[in-house]
Amino acid sequence: MIILLVVFFMVGLVNYRMFSFFLLVIMTHLQLVLHSISDEDCVKVLKKCREAIVNKEKEGKVVIIDIVINDIKDEHEITEAKLFFDMLMMVLVTGRERYEKEWEKLFLEAGFSHYKITPIFGLRSIIEVYP
Repeated sequence: MIILLVVFFMVGLVNYRMFSFFLLVIMTHLQLVLHSISDEDCVKVLKKCREAIVNKEKEGKVVIIDIVINDIKDEHEITEAKLFFDMLMMVLVTGRERYEKEWEKLFLEAGFSHYKITPIFGLRSIIEVYP
């Protein structure tokens, strides 16, 4: 999002009308950010992201790359590693690792309608959240 606005500013000086589409944010991206802050702050950040992606012509999405604890589908070692990161977040910062239901609660509080979680290699998952 910051890169788009910087590009718009730089190019906008040359030809404002040609690059005015940069003002419409279609997607925001958060990578390993939300696990380090509290639930209340997560909801605030997600609400701001929702405001940024919703416009009258087309709805966008928020892409989150973070840890989702799933002790049923994950292998035992993966779950242990995710829980270790959970303890680390609780000790070092005000955040924590979250189960899918906890993520869902945050998304609904922030005003989103649905989401999709896709586990990727390692501990992280791609979470797509839609208004």
